[in-house]
Amino acid sequence: MKTHLKINSPPPKPNPNPANNSTTRFAVAVFLTLSSTIALPSCGGAQTSSSAPGGAASSSSPENQVAASAPQSAPAPEPAAQRSNTPGASKKAPETPATRPQLIKKAQLTVVVKSIDASTKSVTNIVEKQQGDILGFQNQKPPDSSVRQTASVEIRVPQERLETTLDALAKLGTVENRSLTAEDVTDQLVDSEARLRNLRKSEEMVLKIMERSGSVGDVLKVSQELSNIRESIERIDAQLKSLRNQVAYSTISLTLEAAVSAQQTPEPSLGLRVQETWGKATHSVGELTLGLFGLGIWLLAYSPYFLLIAAAVYGFNRFKKQHSDPTTPQPKPPQ
Repeated sequence: MKTHLKINSPPPKPNPNPANNSTTRFAVAVFLTLSSTIALPSCGGAQTSSSAPGGAASSSSPENQVAASAPQSAPAPEPAAQRSNTPGASKKAPETPATRPQLIKKAQLTVVVKSIDASTKSVTNIVEKQQGDILGFQNQKPPDSSVRQTASVEIRVPQERLETTLDALAKLGTVENRSLTAEDVTDQLVDSEARLRNLRKSEEMVLKIMERSGSVGDVLKVSQELSNIRESIERIDAQLKSLRNQVAYSTISLTLEAAVSAQQTPEPSLGLRVQETWGKATHSVGELTLGLFGLGIWLLAYSPYFLLIAAAVYGFNRFKKQHSDPTTPQPKPPQ
């Protein structure tokens, strides 16, 4: 007969705080779930490689969940070329529209016209119609009738009306020269705007520093720095305004030339030439007479000084003659 010994193990001790244990287990489960969810995109490859053959899912033991929630190295960024070739790249990052280049345009136009005066009036009307301004005007009339008379006009018009203005000016006569140049200042504008923004931020920081209490020397240094920053801001702001104004308005250098035939004048007749010569001669005689009369008045006014000078010269010569002549001896009487 076999005797079975039964050892009674002590009963398990009751958990004094079952609510805390359940809360702790719930918090751990939530943490593991969130960690798995966050790490899922980055470790998708690792989960795929660790899955069982036949498509079976990996074990969901706590050890595996902790391993899944551990931080893993971030995947290497894709090259720019690969990102641009992917189908969804264009949808995620739409292309920004290219900004219009900022150009300073200057044009030169030379037109041969029949009359300078009439063409000048037409130019004024065209410029007013195109909402422009005339910056300068110069009319040159040559003394020789065989040389063309020229007039130079400096015009400023809005850039969008440049071509229209050039076409209207070209209709005044025969175009001899027409040219257009453009200077791209887009980079200068972008650079100046960026520098201006940085300077304004620096100004705000310096103003905040000035609000704090400090020694007199520190306040003076900050004030000097603020003055330098504001001076730079004003200079760059002026440069920006000048560039934007040059971009908004284009300049036209217009040269008007009159035909030589329009400047030829008839030769004066013989009678007209004799009359002009006689007038010049009589005018010259009158000028000479007035000149001599004026000279006489000047001599009369200075006559006392002339008399004094003449008397002084005469007395000096008389005195010199008396002392230079030897005395003649007296003849002795006969004995």
